[in-house]
Amino acid sequence: DPWEQRKLGDILQERNVRTSDFESNPIFSLTIEDGITPKTDRYERTSLITKTEDLFKIVSPNEFVTNPMNLRFGAFGYNKNSFSVCVSGYYDVFSIDNDKCSGFWNSYFKTSVALKRFDDAATGSLIEKRRVKYSTLCQLIFLMPKGMDEKKRIGAFFDRLDSLITLHQRKYDKLCVLKKSMLDKMFPKGGSLYPEIRFAGFTDPWEQRKLSELVEIERGGSPRPIERYITDDPCGLNWVKIGDAPELGRYITQTTEKIKPEGLAKTRQVYPGDLVLSNSMSFGRPYIMAIRGCIHDGWLLIRDAQKHFDPIFLCHMLGAPQMLNQYRMFAAGSTVNNLNKELVGKAIVSLPSKDEQREIGIVLDRLDSLITLHQRKLELLRNIKKSMLDKMFV
Repeated sequence: DPWEQRKLGDILQERNVRTSDFESNPIFSLTIEDGITPKTDRYERTSLITKTEDLFKIVSPNEFVTNPMNLRFGAFGYNKNSFSVCVSGYYDVFSIDNDKCSGFWNSYFKTSVALKRFDDAATGSLIEKRRVKYSTLCQLIFLMPKGMDEKKRIGAFFDRLDSLITLHQRKYDKLCVLKKSMLDKMFPKGGSLYPEIRFAGFTDPWEQRKLSELVEIERGGSPRPIERYITDDPCGLNWVKIGDAPELGRYITQTTEKIKPEGLAKTRQVYPGDLVLSNSMSFGRPYIMAIRGCIHDGWLLIRDAQKHFDPIFLCHMLGAPQMLNQYRMFAAGSTVNNLNKELVGKAIVSLPSKDEQREIGIVLDRLDSLITLHQRKLELLRNIKKSMLDKMFV
């Protein structure tokens, strides 16, 4: 059946029950990203409530909350909990359709169509303080299914999508925490020669050396041996693009752009197996090159010519907290807080046997693969939700 036009005021029921009983009604916040979410200690303000009009509003299960100031940006949510919570008395609290299809409206009010309607309806003399009052919200006309059944099915569909997104977000967050913990515990710290966690069968102390004694460290833009640019070679040398992308994870791609003779002064040639590390304060784990090409000035090149390290282990080790702390300590004394090959070369590294290196590298790489897997699933589910929000509402 075709959807019908209805005034929101016909199906909205305002709620204005106030409380100072924060034990029975825990204080929650309203955010654009997460909707109704527990208030953190940082924003706890109950001690400042001294007047009756300051009392917080109760939000029962399936009831809605909007921030009039930010509704046009998506500050809208509903209480999915099985218990009542309370929010700032400034917010508007209401029920829609007598709580029979809250999931439908929670999704509908976050579509681009709805947000534009809220933006058009916002009033106020200052652009940054324009708001959608409850009385204004009640006057807005929306297209909606005639019966409850279609609303319920659409709401259930988006609730399921939200549950999947939350599930993968939690898995992703847990894996990131686990990876951080493993990086901290699988490498010695505080001058020790033994890590906190080891694989069975490995008991020998780790060897400590200066990084510069074990690997070659160079920076693009400095004198280097680089192959002569051959003009009659149709392939030539290509720039290598390096970076982070949410949908791809960490990436290394070879561009179609060729190196020109005048560009050689600001490049360094890299080969598969080389490691490149940002010389900026972003630091982080290096990238292992899988292709041949040239990188721009601004990346540090680390080459293990004498094969002291398993490459996967070396990559993770250079991004471990113990190394990052040394990088920051060394970089702090420079004018721009950047790293150079001398500073990185001074870092003290610990290395076990090659066999233990390989075992550590395998585990940390597996964690990276799982993190990337859930990151990609998250992006896929978010893209599906965005597409469905555009196509399932008028």
